[in-house]
Amino acid sequence: MKKLYTYMGRYWYGYLFAIFCMVAAIVLDMVYPKITQQIVDDVILGGELSILTGLLVGIVIVGIGRCIFGYCKEFTFDVLASKIGSQMRKDLFDHVQSLSMGYFEKTNTGELMARVKDDIDKIWNAMGYVGMLVIEVVIHVSMVLYCMFSLNWKLAFVPLCTMIVCGAVAVVMERKLDKIYEDISEENAVLTTVAEENLAGVRTVKAFAREKFEIEKFLSHNSRYYELNITQAKVLTKYYPLFSFVGKVLPVCVTILGGISVMNGEMSLGALVAFVEYSRNCTWPMEMLGWLTNDVSSAVASYKKIRKIYEEEPQITNSDKPVLLGEVRGEISFEHASFVIDEHEILDDINVTVPAGKTLGIMGATGSGKSSIVNLLQRFYDVTDGAVKVDGVDVRNMDVRQLRSNIAVVLQDVFLFSDTIEENIKMGRRKSLPIEEVRLAAEHAEARGFIEKMDEQYETVIGERGVGLSGGQKQRISIARALAKHSPILVLDDSTSALDMETEHEIQKTLNELTGTTKIVIAHRISAVRHADEIIYLKDGQIAERGTHEELLARKGLYYDTYVAQYSALTMSSADNAEVEVAACS
Repeated sequence: MKKLYTYMGRYWYGYLFAIFCMVAAIVLDMVYPKITQQIVDDVILGGELSILTGLLVGIVIVGIGRCIFGYCKEFTFDVLASKIGSQMRKDLFDHVQSLSMGYFEKTNTGELMARVKDDIDKIWNAMGYVGMLVIEVVIHVSMVLYCMFSLNWKLAFVPLCTMIVCGAVAVVMERKLDKIYEDISEENAVLTTVAEENLAGVRTVKAFAREKFEIEKFLSHNSRYYELNITQAKVLTKYYPLFSFVGKVLPVCVTILGGISVMNGEMSLGALVAFVEYSRNCTWPMEMLGWLTNDVSSAVASYKKIRKIYEEEPQITNSDKPVLLGEVRGEISFEHASFVIDEHEILDDINVTVPAGKTLGIMGATGSGKSSIVNLLQRFYDVTDGAVKVDGVDVRNMDVRQLRSNIAVVLQDVFLFSDTIEENIKMGRRKSLPIEEVRLAAEHAEARGFIEKMDEQYETVIGERGVGLSGGQKQRISIARALAKHSPILVLDDSTSALDMETEHEIQKTLNELTGTTKIVIAHRISAVRHADEIIYLKDGQIAERGTHEELLARKGLYYDTYVAQYSALTMSSADNAEVEVAACS
């Protein structure tokens, strides 16, 4: 993770200008009591009316200058904080995107949302208005104390001691708030996760009538969040009144003690008026110590949370000298590939080769490792033993971007973005795909019919995750998206499970007619893989059976059992019955 000073260093000239404006504004603040001192000592008591006009003009100039420099200071700090906050959010999002799939499987979406949005906002605030005030308090107090000591060094010890006490209280308060803000940040992430999951899965919640349970779960975390914020408020209300009380009492004490000094002839009346004015300039920094400590503590807690994300390193990275293929033909081979995750064996000694342009069908029970083959091919994970190769090159040696950009995937769990249908289909080639190809891909995916019946057709904006579309419609748009990409490798992971048999048949005809494309078809339906050049049947992460559709039927093993279960005597056509009989005889 880049240090904060790295971001600030990019705009050192901006901060230099802002601090210059800040110092200029503070100097003008320090000049005003001096002018007041002259008015009292020289004009009111001394009778020098000739200099009154100049002093009044000076007050006006001080006021105008204070406004100009104050505006430039605040505007510059706001602009710089916006740039830094925006860059930090971009860098954090880039880092999150670079992390491997394993990280996302153990991290809640709501937590990442809280880090990218809320925690960056708090640091943004610290780099802007809050940071500006912290610097201003330090410079302002230093100048005020200097001016006070120059007027009456004995009396100046009163505000100095007061400030030391307030500073010590602020440190104690900051330490107590630090742990509270860490807990608030954590609970905010949990609360966001619960809300995000419920909103994303609102259909499931309603289908199982779990509204009451989910509301209670949300309220329990909301109550915890409320309690932590109340704890924070108690700490603030315990210490903050001290800062406010000192701010009000200090000018009174200075006036009384200063009045005694005036009566004893130790300082002039004008000097006392100036000193009281300086003491008033001490009050606002002390009153703001509580609020500033609060915001700084919050920013520090957020910074710690973000650093934890940056401590995560991507497990899947490019090799030092990645191999760039001139053209990806699409030959795929798994050579004694095994995959173990968290000491659990997923795949064991997988050996299969898919020549370029051919089709591999994969079947097996749930949990047999079918989808893991796709994950290894796309290099979401690396094999534990053996190798996965594309065109004879180990995917671990290939450029990850080139590898994944040449594979089009249709997943059973379809994800569509909250955008137009056209933009969802163009996802693989957003900048280069004309609308004619979008329509053609939709036609091949049997999606053109329902899309063009919509009022806005391809410009129709679909909701998050495709809300408003049926499961079959979402799958067809996902298939159209993969077909429009025109990748040399096409992976279909149970992509027609939500389609009726007739629509699936039409899509299968289109897929069978694709030439020059290597296809991996993962399915539970025999109809999806029966035309594959080779079919493998996985069991417990191993290849239990392999062969063509006819060969596997003749073997009367697991594949045959699945076939019989799907095409029972009550639903099989006569042609299917004859096929089973032929297979049995052979």
